[in-house]
Parts: sequence; structure tokens; C-alpha cells
Amino acid sequence: MSTSNPLAAWLARSPRLILDGALATELERRGADLKDPLWSARLLMEQPDLIRQVHVDYYLAGADVATTASYQASFSGFAQRGLNAEQAADLMRLSVQLACEARDQFWQTPGARDGRHFPLVAASVGPYGAVLADGSEYRGHYGLSEAQLQDFHRPRLQVLANAGADLLAVETVPCALEARAVARLLASEFPGTSAWISLSCRDAAHSCEGDPVEAIAAELDGLPSVAAIGVNCTAPEHLPGLITAMRRGTTKPVLVYPNAGEVYDAEAKVWRGGADPRPFAHMADDWAAAGATLIGGCCRTTPADIHGLFTRWTSTAA
Repeated sequence: MSTSNPLAAWLARSPRLILDGALATELERRGADLKDPLWSARLLMEQPDLIRQVHVDYYLAGADVATTASYQASFSGFAQRGLNAEQAADLMRLSVQLACEARDQFWQTPGARDGRHFPLVAASVGPYGAVLADGSEYRGHYGLSEAQLQDFHRPRLQVLANAGADLLAVETVPCALEARAVARLLASEFPGTSAWISLSCRDAAHSCEGDPVEAIAAELDGLPSVAAIGVNCTAPEHLPGLITAMRRGTTKPVLVYPNAGEVYDAEAKVWRGGADPRPFAHMADDWAAAGATLIGGCCRTTPADIHGLFTRWTSTAA
């Protein structure tokens, strides 16, 4: 991984960066069965070609970043499937390799790169709650100390930070404690690594555990390893308030990639309720106006949503 900040370099030449959309729910939409504790990481073993193709389709749709299928990948999770530590590390590295291969395939597609910058790959680092596979990333309250959380994250960070991605995407973090634990771990043990840290939030001002997001943003603001701060897998209606609160706490770029507006039922492992009926690209205009500069989608969003955003912003820029 480069020691430079790829997001700063990107935003120095472009006003915005388009993130990809959902990976796991898009894989399900294409027929994959992810009712498994490993979620999308299961397909690293069973259907890697499908993961690669979803990455390609997001790049073709207009995404400037592919986020890898390592969100729910962990040494403990793979161990429960009978894999040893080296096999687990190989699968984590494979998640980055698939995204890099997809980027190369996109970049070699005639006409695809017209007017585009060479896109990025972000290695997904899911929260501790994701490994529990019980929806804890939407609640927090793990009952662990900062040191225990660092002990959990350290081995996976060691693999993913050296797997060839441009940066890390620390995602769906439900509490200040875990955000602090990962950010301090990056600063002390991975000083050349860039990462964005993205929270899951329960309303327009607080993380899922209840911490004020303005305070979290302020705490992370001084750490050079943190390239951007934001929110993901949160209802779109909360984003304008969250962006405003984060911008009060940080001078770093703010990123947002919400879910489609439904609520996850962790017991049944299904999404319930209805998606936000507003066009995704129109909502994204509001998020950009509030101050977000990196925008994409999370669960239940699709390449069509990202393409709508890309075409809207491309036509506006023209």
C-alpha cells in the first residue's frame, strides 16, 4: 500500500469521488446464497468470478472505487470453516486481487476510461460486530476494551494493508470505542497506511451505540492515517444531519454511502421495510450540498444507482 493519501490526491484534481454500491446484496440479487456467517466472504471460496464481475460492473457504472469482499472475512470466521491462518490470509489477499483484476479489466475496455481517472481499490475492514454475524454492527455495546478490539483487528489489518489495495475501508463501525481503537492502531503500527473510517448511525447525530458523531469526527481529525470520515449502511434520511455534524468536527473529507432505507433483520438475515422512494442521484445532490465529497451506496443499492449518479454528475459537469 502506498504511503501517500490516495483520497487527497484524487480530490486535488476532482471535486468528488464516486464510491461503488452494495456488494453482498448485489451478489444475492444475482443468485448467490449468502445466508452464512461469512456473508460475502463465503464467495471468496465458492464463486470468486462472480465477485470480480460485480466489481467490473460497478467500475463500468461509474464508480471510482471498488470495495473488496473482505468485510466479514476474519481469521476466526474462516477457522470455523476449517481453514488455517495461512489459508484465511490467502482468501483476504484474494479479495484485493479480484478487485484489482476487475479494475484492470475495466481500464482495458474500449471507451470505458474516457474522461475517467484510474480508479482505486479499498480493502474492506468490517467491524468486530460483523464477525459475530448477529447484527451487532447496528447496535455496538460489544463489552470489549480498546485493547481487545485492537487485538481483534491487528492480524487482519496486517494482511490487508499489504495486499495491494490503495487504502483501507474501515466500515459500519457502531461506536466511538471501536473507531478510536482502529484509528490509534493504524497510527501506531501502520503509519504509512491510509484508511477511511465510516460509522453506522441510528439517527442524524449519533452512532448506533449512541455516541455523538461530531465528537467522533473531532477525535479522529488529528490522525494522519485517517484519510476520510463518514457514515455507511445508514438510512438516507439521516445523512444531511450527519454530514453537517461531522463537518463541524473535522476538516477531513466526509464520505457517505447509505443503504437503500430498509432495516436489517439480523435474526432472519433479511432486509425489511421499503426503500427510500427518492431517486438515489437526487438524494446524492443533497449530500454533496451538505459537504460530502465521497458518495456511493451500501446494502440494497445497485450498479444502476451508481450509474445514475455518474451520469447526473457527468452531465452537470459538462
